[in-house]
Amino acid sequence: MIFRVATRRDLPAVLALLADEDQVLDPASMPVGAEHERAFAAIESDARNEMLVLTDAEADGTVLGCLQLTYIPGLGQGGQERALVEAVRVRADRRGEGLGAELMRLAAERARGRGCGLIQLTSSKRRTAAHRFYERLGFARSHEGFKLPLERP
Repeated sequence: MIFRVATRRDLPAVLALLADEDQVLDPASMPVGAEHERAFAAIESDARNEMLVLTDAEADGTVLGCLQLTYIPGLGQGGQERALVEAVRVRADRRGEGLGAELMRLAAERARGRGCGLIQLTSSKRRTAAHRFYERLGFARSHEGFKLPLERP
Protein backbone atom coordinates (compact mmCIF):
# COMPACT_ATOMS: atom_id res chain seq x y z
CA MET A 1 0.00 0.00 0.00
CA ILE A 2 1.10 3.54 -0.71
CA PHE A 3 -0.21 6.50 1.31
CA ARG A 4 0.27 9.81 -0.47
CA VAL A 5 -1.13 13.21 -1.32
CA ALA A 6 -3.72 12.92 -4.07
CA THR A 7 -2.97 14.32 -7.51
CA ARG A 8 -5.42 15.63 -10.09
CA ARG A 9 -5.23 12.22 -11.77
CA ASP A 10 -6.81 10.68 -8.63
CA LEU A 11 -9.83 12.99 -8.70
CA PRO A 12 -12.22 10.63 -10.58
CA ALA A 13 -11.34 7.75 -8.20
CA VAL A 14 -11.88 9.94 -5.14
CA LEU A 15 -15.23 11.12 -6.53
CA ALA A 16 -16.22 7.49 -7.14
CA LEU A 17 -15.47 6.65 -3.49
CA LEU A 18 -17.45 9.64 -2.26
CA ALA A 19 -20.41 9.06 -4.61
CA ASP A 20 -21.47 5.69 -3.20
CA GLU A 21 -19.89 4.06 -0.21
CA ASP A 22 -21.81 0.79 -0.64
CA GLN A 23 -20.63 -0.20 -4.12
CA VAL A 24 -17.58 0.11 -6.33
CA LEU A 25 -18.04 2.67 -9.09
CA ASP A 26 -15.78 2.89 -12.11
CA PRO A 27 -13.76 6.11 -11.81
CA ALA A 28 -13.88 6.49 -15.60
CA SER A 29 -17.66 6.86 -15.34
CA MET A 30 -17.46 9.75 -12.87
CA PRO A 31 -18.28 13.17 -14.26
CA VAL A 32 -15.67 15.67 -13.08
CA GLY A 33 -17.28 19.08 -13.18
CA ALA A 34 -15.81 22.53 -12.99
CA GLU A 35 -16.87 22.73 -9.33
CA HIS A 36 -14.83 19.58 -8.57
CA GLU A 37 -11.84 21.01 -10.42
CA ARG A 38 -12.08 24.27 -8.43
CA ALA A 39 -12.43 22.45 -5.12
CA PHE A 40 -9.50 20.13 -5.83
CA ALA A 41 -7.31 23.05 -6.96
CA ALA A 42 -8.21 24.93 -3.75
CA ILE A 43 -7.29 21.93 -1.57
CA GLU A 44 -4.09 21.34 -3.51
CA SER A 45 -2.94 24.95 -3.22
CA ASP A 46 -3.79 25.40 0.48
CA ALA A 47 -1.02 24.50 2.93
CA ARG A 48 -3.68 23.73 5.56
CA ASN A 49 -5.52 21.14 3.43
CA GLU A 50 -4.55 17.77 2.05
CA MET A 51 -6.51 15.19 0.09
CA LEU A 52 -4.79 11.89 0.83
CA VAL A 53 -5.17 8.52 -0.85
CA LEU A 54 -4.23 4.95 -0.07
CA THR A 55 -3.34 3.08 -3.24
CA ASP A 56 -2.56 -0.50 -4.14
CA ALA A 57 1.01 -0.64 -5.36
CA GLU A 58 0.36 -4.02 -6.99
CA ALA A 59 -2.81 -3.05 -8.90
CA ASP A 60 -1.63 -0.17 -11.09
CA GLY A 61 -2.05 2.32 -8.25
CA THR A 62 -5.79 1.74 -7.79
CA VAL A 63 -7.16 4.15 -5.20
CA LEU A 64 -8.48 2.04 -2.32
CA GLY A 65 -9.25 4.79 0.16
CA CYS A 66 -9.17 8.51 0.73
CA LEU A 67 -9.59 11.23 3.30
CA GLN A 68 -9.14 14.96 3.59
CA LEU A 69 -7.10 16.51 6.39
CA THR A 70 -7.58 20.15 7.29
CA TYR A 71 -5.21 21.71 9.80
CA ILE A 72 -6.90 24.27 12.03
CA PRO A 73 -4.92 26.76 14.11
CA GLY A 74 -6.40 27.62 17.48
CA LEU A 75 -5.69 29.31 20.76
CA GLY A 76 -6.96 26.39 22.85
CA GLN A 77 -4.77 23.45 23.80
CA GLY A 78 -1.76 25.69 24.24
CA GLY A 79 -2.01 27.07 20.71
CA GLN A 80 -1.61 23.68 19.07
CA GLU A 81 -3.17 23.00 15.70
CA ARG A 82 -5.85 20.37 15.40
CA ALA A 83 -6.52 18.16 12.40
CA LEU A 84 -10.02 17.78 11.02
CA VAL A 85 -10.65 14.55 9.10
CA GLU A 86 -13.31 14.58 6.39
CA ALA A 87 -14.43 12.40 3.48
CA VAL A 88 -13.07 9.10 4.82
CA ARG A 89 -13.84 6.29 2.41
CA VAL A 90 -12.54 2.81 1.63
CA ARG A 91 -13.62 0.88 -1.47
CA ALA A 92 -16.63 -1.29 -0.65
CA ASP A 93 -14.96 -4.46 -1.97
CA ARG A 94 -11.86 -3.94 0.20
CA ARG A 95 -13.48 -3.27 3.58
CA GLY A 96 -12.64 -5.57 6.45
CA GLU A 97 -8.97 -5.81 5.45
CA GLY A 98 -7.73 -3.15 7.88
CA LEU A 99 -7.30 -0.50 5.18
CA GLY A 100 -9.49 2.04 6.96
CA ALA A 101 -7.59 1.59 10.21
CA GLU A 102 -4.30 1.98 8.34
CA LEU A 103 -5.57 5.08 6.53
CA MET A 104 -6.59 6.67 9.84
CA ARG A 105 -3.33 5.62 11.54
CA LEU A 106 -1.31 7.23 8.78
CA ALA A 107 -3.45 10.38 8.91
CA ALA A 108 -2.94 10.63 12.69
CA GLU A 109 0.80 10.10 12.21
CA ARG A 110 0.87 12.89 9.62
CA ALA A 111 -1.09 15.24 11.91
CA ARG A 112 1.15 14.39 14.88
CA GLY A 113 4.22 15.07 12.75
CA ARG A 114 2.86 18.51 11.96
CA GLY A 115 2.47 19.21 15.69
CA CYS A 116 -1.29 18.78 15.99
CA GLY A 117 -2.51 18.08 19.51
CA LEU A 118 -5.84 16.59 18.44
CA ILE A 119 -7.48 14.88 15.51
CA GLN A 120 -11.23 15.25 15.18
CA LEU A 121 -14.03 14.29 12.82
CA THR A 122 -17.76 14.29 12.40
CA SER A 123 -19.82 11.48 10.96
CA SER A 124 -23.41 11.38 9.79
CA LYS A 125 -25.71 9.93 12.45
CA ARG A 126 -26.92 7.29 9.99
CA ARG A 127 -23.40 5.86 9.46
CA THR A 128 -23.53 3.60 12.53
CA ALA A 129 -20.92 1.15 11.19
CA ALA A 130 -18.51 4.06 10.73
CA HIS A 131 -19.17 5.15 14.33
CA ARG A 132 -18.22 1.69 15.61
CA PHE A 133 -15.09 1.83 13.44
CA TYR A 134 -13.99 5.21 14.86
CA GLU A 135 -14.66 4.07 18.42
CA ARG A 136 -12.51 0.95 17.85
CA LEU A 137 -9.73 3.32 16.80
CA GLY A 138 -10.00 5.23 20.09
CA PHE A 139 -12.13 8.20 19.01
CA ALA A 140 -14.54 9.33 21.73
CA ARG A 141 -17.99 10.87 21.32
CA SER A 142 -17.02 13.97 23.25
CA HIS A 143 -19.09 16.66 21.51
CA GLU A 144 -22.39 17.12 19.70
CA GLY A 145 -22.05 18.49 16.17
CA PHE A 146 -24.31 21.02 14.51
CA LYS A 147 -24.59 22.02 10.86
CA LEU A 148 -26.46 24.83 9.18
CA PRO A 149 -26.94 24.56 5.42
CA LEU A 150 -26.41 27.91 3.72
CA GLU A 151 -28.39 28.97 0.69
CA ARG A 152 -26.34 29.71 -2.37
CA PRO A 153 -26.63 33.26 -3.65
